[in-house]
Amino acid sequence: MSKAKKVINPRAHSSQVVDGLKNAPARAMLRAVGFGDADFTRPQIGIASTWANVTPCNMHIDVLARAAAAGADAAGGKSVLFNTITVSDGISMGSPGMRYSLVSREVIADSIETVVGAEGFDGFVAIGGCDKNMPGCAMAIARLNRPAVFVYGGTIRPGEGHRDIVSVFEAVGGHASGRVSDAELLEVERTAIPGPGSCGGMYTANTMASAIEGLGLSLPDSSAQEATSRGKLDDCQRAGEAVMQLVKAGITPRDILTKKAFENAITLTIALAGSTNAVLHLLAIAHEAGVKLTLDDFTRIGKRVPVLADVRPSGRYLMSELIAIGGIQPLMKRLLDQGLLHGECLTVTGRTVAQNLATVKDYPAGQDVIMPFDKPIKKDSHLIVLYGNLAPEGGVAKLTGKEGLSFTGTAKVFEGEEKATAAILAGKVKAGDVVVIRGEGPVGGPGMREMLSPTGAIMGRGLGDKVALITDGRFSGGSHGFVVGHISPEAGLGGPIGLLRNGDRITIDAKRRSISVEVSAAQMKARKKAWRAGKPYATRGVLARYARTVSSASRGAVTS
Repeated sequence: MSKAKKVINPRAHSSQVVDGLKNAPARAMLRAVGFGDADFTRPQIGIASTWANVTPCNMHIDVLARAAAAGADAAGGKSVLFNTITVSDGISMGSPGMRYSLVSREVIADSIETVVGAEGFDGFVAIGGCDKNMPGCAMAIARLNRPAVFVYGGTIRPGEGHRDIVSVFEAVGGHASGRVSDAELLEVERTAIPGPGSCGGMYTANTMASAIEGLGLSLPDSSAQEATSRGKLDDCQRAGEAVMQLVKAGITPRDILTKKAFENAITLTIALAGSTNAVLHLLAIAHEAGVKLTLDDFTRIGKRVPVLADVRPSGRYLMSELIAIGGIQPLMKRLLDQGLLHGECLTVTGRTVAQNLATVKDYPAGQDVIMPFDKPIKKDSHLIVLYGNLAPEGGVAKLTGKEGLSFTGTAKVFEGEEKATAAILAGKVKAGDVVVIRGEGPVGGPGMREMLSPTGAIMGRGLGDKVALITDGRFSGGSHGFVVGHISPEAGLGGPIGLLRNGDRITIDAKRRSISVEVSAAQMKARKKAWRAGKPYATRGVLARYARTVSSASRGAVTS
């Protein structure tokens, strides 16, 4: 029996809004925003812009959105621009405002769904710059399941002296230890961020842009372009054209977002030494796509995929230097040739991964940004999922091997990030300590703040190889050192991390993938019996709603 041919209606959604006599009021409203008679017969393409002047990551996206709109119009669609929010992790980092960062991922996904659904768009382009824009856009794409293309706003250029935002955080720690003067700190502050674009290392923004390209939701090379380049404008225009082709072909995101596509994204994230946030965000995107993805998939794939990119924060190079040698497409071709990518996966080009990579040339001879398979940075994944009596539902470490693969020390417990950072800067954290920062989970924070301030202070004080840090919060992609985050269950729900006491002996073993505390089960049970939940940080508003609905970090901290 032959398979029924897919019926394609390029105006399946917009026709319900603008066709027929009953929709004359809708047409009247749209005429006021620039629609002409012919526009009502064209597929409507939403352009979801995350432009805002609150961060350099997104300050240029209005220009990129107009380029995407021009591409959609030229391909026979009718573009409609709309905006959603962004917040800046780099600006809110270390402050109470950072609680809103992960929450913004959900707000972005919800707001894009709301506009696209309400306005009857037949397809859309979503453009993201800062860390939570990207997964938020991808979650909306997966949830709506209408033809869509994601565009990355692009990376920032290196600051003077090869500096970036992490240089500033670590200079603060250096200043506290006396190694960086007032004048030197001011110089770093003034020169680290030269203009538009997302933070320059393989931090969360560049990691997620690469992962989304690996998923097949963005055009080839979209993740590897500078924000202010001509190539990025071209990428946006081509995205507008591409979404029209998807509309005409009836290709929707869930045709692309298969389990194998997520395995490709994980593989690429590992090879690039990407951020721990990729674990959280890929789990969330998979949830929206109806794909069963778990922490154990990261372990399974990580056993066979090496770390190949010598990039910051643990390595030497910035994204601009990877772009200069060809971006991530040659790396994808190498991974495909090694049998580590699923070449049959469909992408937004309408072609498969293997077809997209067929004509890609290898990196130039002599480059050392991407290492060969026989000389990897690490022979298996740097993203290590740990379990044990401290993390029954799992925790996520980011260890390239430079930090060592095991650490045993005594707990120094802090209720929240601010107290920990103050203690580190004051010299109260010593070699052999395991800094425990708790009360920062999805519920307890709420919002699962990133710990770049304390990890930057540790590195700046020269303690990166002498102490460990564990938390039920998250890490910035810029964090490095012996760090473990996402510890679940979190302290706010009475998880074991909430039962630790100063002086408890903790062992983190990356080889065994374990994290444990040397406290008997009976004693932990007694501590749990005495445990009481703390007072909520917020009792109304978005933070309170988030805390009431969010899931564990081990499931992506999703709210739907």
